[in-house]
Amino acid sequence: MREHSFGASNDHRGRAGKQARGLWPRGVYAALLALVLAVAAPAQDRVEHAGYFEVRSASTNLVDGVRMLEARLQLVLSTEALDALNAGVPLTIELQTQLIRSRRFLPDAQDAELATRFELEYRPLSQRYIVRNLNSGDQDSFATLYSALNNLGRINALPIIDDELLRPGKDYRARVRVMLQTQQYPAPLRLVFFWRSQWQLQSEWFEWTLRR
Repeated sequence: MREHSFGASNDHRGRAGKQARGLWPRGVYAALLALVLAVAAPAQDRVEHAGYFEVRSASTNLVDGVRMLEARLQLVLSTEALDALNAGVPLTIELQTQLIRSRRFLPDAQDAELATRFELEYRPLSQRYIVRNLNSGDQDSFATLYSALNNLGRINALPIIDDELLRPGKDYRARVRVMLQTQQYPAPLRLVFFWRSQWQLQSEWFEWTLRR
């Protein structure tokens, strides 16, 4: 079965990423770089929190011939990520979903994948947190970070794949994980974040059998 990708193509994502980095506001870039350098220096009274991401539960429902994802996520930001957010730097949280077909005498096949990206932004003037689905363009506004992260952690009726694309009589597994994505930042920052553990927020895969 041909592998299906339900996000933008790799080529399109590559061009979009280059465009996004090319148009990155200099003020935001400078503020984030200064912030990273500042938090890298030890502070006597500063309590650092590593943060963590976890998939608490996940399942799919068949609705009008489409597999819909329901998931509950625990999202705890690290101190450095929270500092960046409060300084006006948007964070991107990516939910990755894969469908895997079981095979007896060959390695299992990954038949479909979907990357759903959400942007979390703090606006100091209005003191509001904005959650934006970068795939659909939908967005919501929240008064507190707790409410914004709670919204991000409740995935409801997210379309995954048309059921007719799955092979009849075959066994499938689904799995999801959530991560803090840093590929949208300029290259120098991506290099810094690679060595900063507080920016390596990624859950384990949560896997279950797809009921046919």
